Amino acid sequence: MKEMFSMMLAEKSNKWTSCKDECVGRVEEIAQVFSGEKPLTRVKKNDQLKSWFEQIAKEISTLDYNYSTATGRKIVQLIGALKEVQTFHQLDSNMQIRQFLEDTVSYMHQMIRTVNIKEEVLITIEIIADLSYAWVIMDQYYTQYMQEGVKRQPGMVIKLRATFLKLSSSLELPLLRVNQANSKDLLSVSQYYSGELVAYFRKVLQIIPKTMFAILARIVMIQTQKIPELPTRLEKDKMKEYARLDERYEVARLTHEISLFTEGMLMMKTTLVGVIQIDPKQLLEDGIRKELVYRIAASFHQTLSFNPRARTPELKTKLEELVKAMTGFKRSFEYIQDYVNIYGLKIWQEEMMRIINYNVEQECNSFLRQKVQDYESIYQSKHIPIPRFQPVDTGSVTFIGRLAREIIRVTDGRTTTYIDSMGCWYDSKTKQEVMDSSIFQRILEGLGTYGLSGLDRLYRFMIVRELQKYIADIRMLYSKDKNWKDGVVSLAKTLQATDKLLETPAKVYPVVVQKFAKTWQNINETIMKIGQIQILSNKICNELNFSCKFHSKAISTGLNIMNKSLLTAIEKHYEDPTTNRYPSEDNPLMFELTNFLDLTGMDDPLAKIYITTKKLPNFALLCFLSTVAQLQKIQYSKFIDGLVCKKLGDGVDSHCFIIGIITLLRQFHCDETTRYLEYLSQYICSYVGPGFTWTAKTTDLPQEAINGCFFLENFLYISKTDRKVVESFIPAFTMAEFRKTIH
Repeated sequence: MKEMFSMMLAEKSNKWTSCKDECVGRVEEIAQVFSGEKPLTRVKKNDQLKSWFEQIAKEISTLDYNYSTATGRKIVQLIGALKEVQTFHQLDSNMQIRQFLEDTVSYMHQMIRTVNIKEEVLITIEIIADLSYAWVIMDQYYTQYMQEGVKRQPGMVIKLRATFLKLSSSLELPLLRVNQANSKDLLSVSQYYSGELVAYFRKVLQIIPKTMFAILARIVMIQTQKIPELPTRLEKDKMKEYARLDERYEVARLTHEISLFTEGMLMMKTTLVGVIQIDPKQLLEDGIRKELVYRIAASFHQTLSFNPRARTPELKTKLEELVKAMTGFKRSFEYIQDYVNIYGLKIWQEEMMRIINYNVEQECNSFLRQKVQDYESIYQSKHIPIPRFQPVDTGSVTFIGRLAREIIRVTDGRTTTYIDSMGCWYDSKTKQEVMDSSIFQRILEGLGTYGLSGLDRLYRFMIVRELQKYIADIRMLYSKDKNWKDGVVSLAKTLQATDKLLETPAKVYPVVVQKFAKTWQNINETIMKIGQIQILSNKICNELNFSCKFHSKAISTGLNIMNKSLLTAIEKHYEDPTTNRYPSEDNPLMFELTNFLDLTGMDDPLAKIYITTKKLPNFALLCFLSTVAQLQKIQYSKFIDGLVCKKLGDGVDSHCFIIGIITLLRQFHCDETTRYLEYLSQYICSYVGPGFTWTAKTTDLPQEAINGCFFLENFLYISKTDRKVVESFIPAFTMAEFRKTIH
């Protein structure tokens, strides 16, 4: 109504002029008829009437709408005069004159209505229509009724448009003084209040996606539990069994309800609220996204909660529940997309990416000095917010952290042993399988590619923290434990010439290790933790890479070729920097390619440099002493062709330790790795050297030599180090004899 009156006020002048001209023209024509100049059937010349009508025409032409009261009274008098002249002079007998007079009176009535169109009336309407006083009341008391009405009758959404337009009048009062003051803040203030109104409209209309998803849950339940899937070939006798007409009718009825909600929403026209235009289709899509995000995030939060004191591991069971829930969500979303006219797969992938990356980002905040706040996150959205739930344990903030720490707890190197040939973790006491590599396939099915990649990113942060902890512990020992420092320095002098063998190695190596046994145990636990997380990260990369090659061979091949081409270009740059330029910092190629390589598992965790640090004194020797301390607790087992702990209480996983040592050495200069291999070769040769003699009864090598040789073999294999590197430190005969001995 306000818009209509504003339009009438804008057209007032044109409307008044048009009606006045029509009146003057008709009255002048009647005057000409009575003048005798314009012949008309059965109308005699009448100078008196001619003069009277000419006078009336002049009176009408002098009317001015600016003086509304006087003009209105004068028009009423003129209308009365025209009616009187029509009666007294019997002008009704002539139909043409009568029609002219009636048209003139009609136009004069329009002039009366036009002259009463005043700006004061518009102000009165604005005061009456102003709903700013009811803003809080509407939200508190009427939102529920509006939502219930829409839920009962989806077509009611069209009527809500009028309500929204009325609510938009509340914008005018805050903006009135801002506009009158010609303030530059008018646009920003308008955007703020318009945004608040749109947020309220979204809140009211969110009942539609909520109801749709509630109906969807019933549809999925019927499809999965009551209607069996049709086989490829169906026997005629079993057709009735598979028909399930009642259930299929119920599915059709529920689907029709969903389509009614969509139809009601889309019938609402595009509405301008303040300075923001509301598109009903976009509003529906945003509502569906919001409800989808909430339900998926809630499912992640509720399902991925673990009890560390549970007698049986919950990891496998929880992941199966998650896969089942996500499959149901995805199946229902695929079912609904055609009925609500949305791109289901696109929305699913975008929102899953946002949920996973946001939760990973929040979980990684504990590893960062400068936290990423909720409002700073690029994954958070005001209109489609990702819900934040209260943490259920002290260590983790989100579900992704609980999942990561539960996997670490289950595969803890102190209670389990990883068998690389089997790809499984076994309990050190019961020898029962605890977890295998298929767990990562379930995570991929439940959380998708972004979920598995996000889990890997979180593990990388954990590795960085453990590496920093190791370096901090070593520096603290150097600065605060003088006895430990002197012992390491003394041994470094003894072993300085690595090409010389020790005559009595049993009196040299164990002394330093046993003297500081507690220290080496703490250090080795950190190294094992690094190796354990590296194994998990490697498993994740293998699963992502396999999935990429299986589902999208073209992407896998293209990324592989691109990666090799870029590495070749960088190598040529270092060969000839003048001719071959290095990619500039502004070029996003390397950054974007790295993201794709991480998502497809085409990186090698063991080859990564996680931290940069200053050189540590005798670092290679420290790694070697940690290795010696570990070798004393393990022995070779023919059953698994690997190293296992001698005592159950020692809590040693040799494979984790090897990978941990490789990762540590990778963070420093390659000379440290060479020096470490020299120390390890000297250790092996010393036990097979002067202190050991071959006899007919002596068919086995010393246990220390067997452990050392096997450890060295695994180190070279896992780190992809050429065997020629150690051939100058240890005779090939020793390694060959070691293999004969164990077989």
